[in-house]
This record gives sequence, structure tokens and C-alpha cells, in this order.
Amino acid sequence: MQRVFSRRPFYLFLVGCAAVIPGALLSVHALAAPAEAPGFSYVKSLGGIDEYRLDSNGLQVLLMPDQSAPVVTFNVTYHVGSRNEVTGSIGSTHLLEHLMFKGSEHYNDAAGNGVSQYLERVGGEYNATTSLDRTNYYATVGRDALEGYVAIEADRMRNLWLHDSDRQSEMTVVRNEFERGKNDPRNLLHEEITAAAYEALPYHHPTIGWRSDIENVPIEKLRDFYDTYYWPDNATVTVVGDIEPKAMLAMIRKYYGVYTKAQRGIPAVYTEEPEQTGPRRVVVKKPGELGSVSIAHKIPNGLSPDQPAIAVMDAILSGGKDSRLYRTLVDKGLALTARASGGTFHDMSLQFMTANLAPGATQSQVEQALLEQIELIKTQGVTAEEVAQARQQYRAERAYRLDGTDSVVGELNEWIATGDWTQFVRFSDAVEKVTPADVQRVAKMYLDEDRSTTGWFVPVAKVKLESKK
Repeated sequence: MQRVFSRRPFYLFLVGCAAVIPGALLSVHALAAPAEAPGFSYVKSLGGIDEYRLDSNGLQVLLMPDQSAPVVTFNVTYHVGSRNEVTGSIGSTHLLEHLMFKGSEHYNDAAGNGVSQYLERVGGEYNATTSLDRTNYYATVGRDALEGYVAIEADRMRNLWLHDSDRQSEMTVVRNEFERGKNDPRNLLHEEITAAAYEALPYHHPTIGWRSDIENVPIEKLRDFYDTYYWPDNATVTVVGDIEPKAMLAMIRKYYGVYTKAQRGIPAVYTEEPEQTGPRRVVVKKPGELGSVSIAHKIPNGLSPDQPAIAVMDAILSGGKDSRLYRTLVDKGLALTARASGGTFHDMSLQFMTANLAPGATQSQVEQALLEQIELIKTQGVTAEEVAQARQQYRAERAYRLDGTDSVVGELNEWIATGDWTQFVRFSDAVEKVTPADVQRVAKMYLDEDRSTTGWFVPVAKVKLESKK
């Protein structure tokens, strides 16, 4: 099983784990009335998705039936990520994600029914990911194998084994991931820019954590973290595929209804980022072949009404070979690749413009070229043709991305973490309404030098250390 350590996809047309919503599903399900199931309150419906709430403990449930194939993707999103961590336990969310596969009271490898054993036996595809705002666990299985997986997933919500021996073994796995990230100079540059850009918000910390915390966090702290956040009222269950809603709700109530709400309540993150008072800069020097430049600007959270215009701006800048950055940097031999992408996080996000240098180019040249493109959008705006092309690209990319139940769940998972799953549907509508004036307005508002953090990756030669004779 590949466990993914990931950050939130920047914007939802060029990257992200999105998915095609089958047309037949939308048209048929739109005519179906919401299911009535004991113990659940119906909340709302949009785009073929029905939302329910488990009355006894507040568990949020999203159902999207699709009978086109006899498979189901079942996903649990916990509303806890690296934004919920504090000094001394940075990286706990990710380490705990690994420990979630070590067994629970009723389902474990010793008993022959552990989660990995079961899913491999039934041919399920499964994974888990940790990000800034959430952690999720999911599997795609045949409908006949679904209840077995739901039982295991529900059991580890509150009955997880947390043994220090498991922490020690998984710590080495996580530490290897950490070291791989630090050995990637562009990943390291991204981390350092993020750390410099965020002064107060917990996004300052890398999701994978700090090495000292990964190595030394006590199992008692991980237990406390688990006991604080892994509760029904801090989770969303999403089910997409070959299900009958009433029966699915009954199954969820059977396995999740045994739990209460969080006994101590879920701690709120109330820290806000202070106003930035001037441009910031970082430089990373490590062995490497070619350098890179990245400029990050602070933008609003993922639910801001300005996000669709920012996404269209990013597509105009870097959406293909006709994009502005490609023509001015790649075609002119300054960069091998160039990209613009904005975050859609729960709190204040960042928009990055990044170029990987071509041989012979300098950081100063590439930075100046990026700044010129920023200034052009702010002063001259964009054309109606560019906006229309960005919309067309969005429609095509969305159709490609939403291919399969696991892909639908993947994109829903990100909007759940942002704070409103309905943006899975509404964001598309908003993109269609973006105008050239909207793009210029957000460029003027957010691509401000005093809100920026610029980073250079400068390659240096490897130095061989000879042992003394």
C-alpha cells in the first residue's frame, strides 16, 4: 500500500484528485427523493449528492449513488491536519495516519482480519493521505465487500491500538519520507517559502513534521491527539457508487452509531495571520543541476468568492503551451517549466508562480520575467479570448478528472476539508461567470509585492569529504 503525504491541490482545474460525475447519475439521482432512515436527519442535496447527519453523534454523511458499476468508494475525512498541531508534536497527524493501519481492538493482523489483510483479500484499492486541513482513509471495493470494510474503518475510529513498538517502526518509515523530501531541493524551497510566508498560521510547519518531533514524540501524545480529534462529530463519511441510500445509512448507523460525540469537544483553531508589512525572500543552496525561482502571494481561503477568478488567472498564466508563462519563459529559453497555482485551504492560502531554470539562465532573469507577467496582468488585464479558453480548459479537465468513484471522492474530500462540500458543484458554475475584469481585479488585489515571498534555489557543487589518514 502506498501512503501518500500530500499538500492540498492548488486549484481544481490543472491539478487535484477530481473526477467525472457520470451524466446518467446526475440526471437520474436528481429525480430521487432523499432517503428516510431512522436516526438520521436529512440536510440538503446538490449535484446528485445528499447530505445527512447522524443524530446521536453528529457524523456528517454524503451519499452519491451510481449503479453504472458494482463498486463503491467509501471514504472517511477527519477534520484534522497539520494546522491542528503544536510545537513538540509537529507531524503527529501524518504519523498517526501510519499507525491507523497497525490494528484496532477487533480487527488486526494477529486475528487475521486487519484492514490491509481484508482489503487485499477482497481485491480492494485503498489508501490514506494527510494534508494541512484533513486526513482521509478510503477504499474502493465490490459492493459485496463493502460492509466488511465499513466495520473495520468504524472500529479504528475509536478502538485503535497505539503501541510504542508500532510508533518506533513507523517512525523510521516517516523519517525516510522526511529525508526524501529534504533531498528534493524544489520541495525544500517550497517548504522554506511557506514557512517564511506564514508567520502565525500553523501552515508555517511542514505537514510531514520536523525530524526531532517525528523521532521523539511520545506515544502518549499521539494517544491524546487521537482521543482529541478522531470522533464522529469531527468526521465526514462519503460514499460514492453502487449503493441503495437507505440501506447504506442503516449500515453506517450500525457501525458508527455506537460512538458518542467528542467528550471534550473539538478544539478550534482561532489564530489569524497578521498583515504582512513588506516582501520576504529566502534562498536555498543545495547540490543540484539547475536552479528555480518561485514567488508566492497571499490569497484568501478556499471558500472566498475570488477563488474562481484566481483559478482562471492561473490557467491563463500557465495552462498549456499557449499560456503566458510558457510563451515568455519556456519558448524563450529561460525556463524548462513554468507554472502558476493557487491554494484552496481552510485558512489564508498562497498562490505560487514557479519556474525551473533552463541551462544558462539566471535566477535574476527568471524572477524579472515573472514580475513582468504579474505587472502586465495588473495593468493591462486579460482578453475575453483568454478567459474563454480557460473556461474551456476547465470543462475538459473536469470531465477527464472525474472518472471513477474514487476520483469523485478525492475531489469531494478536498472541498470537505476547505469547509463546504457544495463547492464541488458550485465552483464550476462560478468559473463560468468569471470575466476579464474579475481576473484583473484579483491580480491587482492579491499580486502585491508587499504580500509576496520570493525564493531561489541555487545549486551548489557537491563536496566530497575525505577521511583523515
